[in-house]
Amino acid sequence: MGSNAERYLNHPTFGMLYLVSPGREGRDVYATLYAQKMFFLVTLQTRGAQFEVIPYMDARHHAEMHLKRCQRDGSIELERWQELFKQTFI
Repeated sequence: MGSNAERYLNHPTFGMLYLVSPGREGRDVYATLYAQKMFFLVTLQTRGAQFEVIPYMDARHHAEMHLKRCQRDGSIELERWQELFKQTFI
């Protein structure tokens, strides 16, 4: 993903979701864009996506782990992910 890239998915019931944090094993954390804040662990598949609702604290934990990986790896996208974390969880 490019440094300024944003990723969105359309959930069949809850509408537009935005990427909160890339995850491990192809499972990324997304949140609702317009409705009340709901979080999903999303697995992209060749024929669609699998959506698993997860609690706020689980989504926050996934995002914190991603930030730690970015810091450890010296990611050039660290500032972008930190800003998104603040906007989503603080």
